[in-house]
Amino acid sequence: MMKKKLYIEKELSWLSFNERVLQEVADRDNSLAERMRFLSIYYSNLDEFYQVRFANLKHRILRKEVTGICKTSSYMLKTIQDKVIYAENKLNYLYNELLSEITIQNDISLINETQLSPIDQNWLRNYFKQNLRPYIKPIIIQNNTNLMLILKDNCTYLVVEIIQGLNISYALLEIPSFKAKRLIPIPDSSNRLNVKIILLDNILRYCLDDIFAVLFDYDKLNAYSMQITRDSQCNILNQAQYSLLELISLRIKHRQISSPVCLIYQTDMPNHMVEMLKNKLGMSSYDSFIPSWHHHYLKEFMILHFVSNNNYYINKYKQQYVRSTRLDQSRNVFEVIRTQDILLYFPYHTFNHMLELLRQASFDKNVLLIKISIYRVAKHSHIIDAMIHAAYNGKKVTVVIELQARFDEEANICWAKQLTEAGVQVIFSIPGLKIHAKLFLISRREGTKIVYYAHIGTGNFNEKTASLYTDYSLITSDTRITKDVRQVFNFIENPYRPVHFDYLMVSPQNARQILYQTIDQEMVNAQAGKKAGITLKLNHLVDKGLIDRLYVASSNGVKINILVRGMCSLIPEIPGISDNIRVISIIDKYLEHDRVYVFENGGDQTVFLSSADWMQRNIDDRIEVAVPLLDQRLKKQVLDILSLLFSDTVKARSINANLSNSYVKRGNPSPIRAQIAVYNYIKQLEQTKLHSYKK
Repeated sequence: MMKKKLYIEKELSWLSFNERVLQEVADRDNSLAERMRFLSIYYSNLDEFYQVRFANLKHRILRKEVTGICKTSSYMLKTIQDKVIYAENKLNYLYNELLSEITIQNDISLINETQLSPIDQNWLRNYFKQNLRPYIKPIIIQNNTNLMLILKDNCTYLVVEIIQGLNISYALLEIPSFKAKRLIPIPDSSNRLNVKIILLDNILRYCLDDIFAVLFDYDKLNAYSMQITRDSQCNILNQAQYSLLELISLRIKHRQISSPVCLIYQTDMPNHMVEMLKNKLGMSSYDSFIPSWHHHYLKEFMILHFVSNNNYYINKYKQQYVRSTRLDQSRNVFEVIRTQDILLYFPYHTFNHMLELLRQASFDKNVLLIKISIYRVAKHSHIIDAMIHAAYNGKKVTVVIELQARFDEEANICWAKQLTEAGVQVIFSIPGLKIHAKLFLISRREGTKIVYYAHIGTGNFNEKTASLYTDYSLITSDTRITKDVRQVFNFIENPYRPVHFDYLMVSPQNARQILYQTIDQEMVNAQAGKKAGITLKLNHLVDKGLIDRLYVASSNGVKINILVRGMCSLIPEIPGISDNIRVISIIDKYLEHDRVYVFENGGDQTVFLSSADWMQRNIDDRIEVAVPLLDQRLKKQVLDILSLLFSDTVKARSINANLSNSYVKRGNPSPIRAQIAVYNYIKQLEQTKLHSYKK
């Protein structure tokens, strides 16, 4: 009897998630702007997949570690390669379809170097000489040329084939997209409404003679696009000799020269050129090679629909926010929070409430102390600005900055320097233990007492992503919670000192133990005939210990509903193992980022909001916080929202062993699009509060 497959490889599950993003590109019910946005997301996701997950897989294979449940490492590498190339073929069709719609609806003609009129040719040569030539510095590829040191990550290049008789040599041109616009409008003397646009890449192709004729003799020049994706991982020996700041700085430098793991090249690039690049880059069969027509510049077309005066697509999907009635109707936010807990759900609620709270704290004469943990913030962060001004106003300010936040390390180092110069106490995590919790703590003198206000959230203090990601923020003065939050900051400041939590679930201190115990209790309740069930909303579910516990719970009669956005290694509906588990995924306008755990608890439901996904790193190797909702009103609100999400019949897909991403049964004639339903629910909730407030 064949052994049942119990887990989906996380890398393949991740690619399946990105295929759901690709489904949104293909969905004609989405606006043109939305389809282009999802196209950009797809490619950004794919780049990160190779930088992080594929690179990790490669390291595991090279160390001859077990690669999971696949039979051989070559199987995994081939499967990934096949899936990505299959998606590229889909994108070739979608690209032509989207480009046609963009050009027709915006009166744009995207032309290449073979479609230039004599007037266009003359204008382009002058444009090249005046605007581009100073940035064009060819690199002649010779025997001793080290492309590993030359090529930049995710930067597009033209590889030029220089043919003279039977001799072939090569040169490299970097597309100067950071120095010049990637899409160039060509003036039209006929004054037609139609706008002609050419890619910067194609201007260089047309002007190859202007670049090479001065110093080279040749019969023919051919140019082909390519780019590489580098390994973002860094294993530095003797890490103990470096401070965390030095270690992160070394990692940033290493990332710029690390080994390529993926080569994306123009589909019609000659084989001899592809082999030359592989050899020069030291790439092997452990790496990925993707022929593509459009990957190198597809992101640039995101701005095409802004070129003309027709901004219909922008206005139609303008962001709409709901304001929290209680925060909006009070001049002093602390008075509101002191009377009852506040729950905000972004991006349905405006993030301005969060900014206003911290702005007021920065100059409120009664505020004594502010502590906050920062993981990723906006490029121009009002949060950081508020902390600096709080320090200027004499508050004792402590900012915990996570220097190990991948791809945000350099920005966070800069923030740390600015805060330190302003007199803020800055704390870093210890190597190997990231601080991913979303917390702040404010102490305020009120009469003869010191009152604490705390925030526990599922997302970052980032006003940009708060308009794109769904996340909860709980703001409370409940002493049961604020006492534990104070303990979390004590743990952050001294992670080696014993600490105890009465209400919060904190990784790596007690999270795994509490989750195991809570799942086990649901099994006990199910067997005793009591109400039992588990509902989870996560970004990723790949921790095998927790998955195994869910399997046991399912086999003991516990009904489990899971909404997972990204990776899911759990396989639902395995006979005798996961019959009682249902898994769906929603990909829509907003990225479903919040984490919620619900346990039936015999009829007295327990609801946790958490910063942690169910991954081994989040449970055991990071500081994460989950908070139980003690306020029955807020608990009901979260349960109502979850009910709407699990009722989606428009954007929800079923997750299964085949990774087919089939849509759940579509609602007909009354489809439910959960994100719209949630917006309407929150809007109605706030209107009801406003009516009650006015009474």
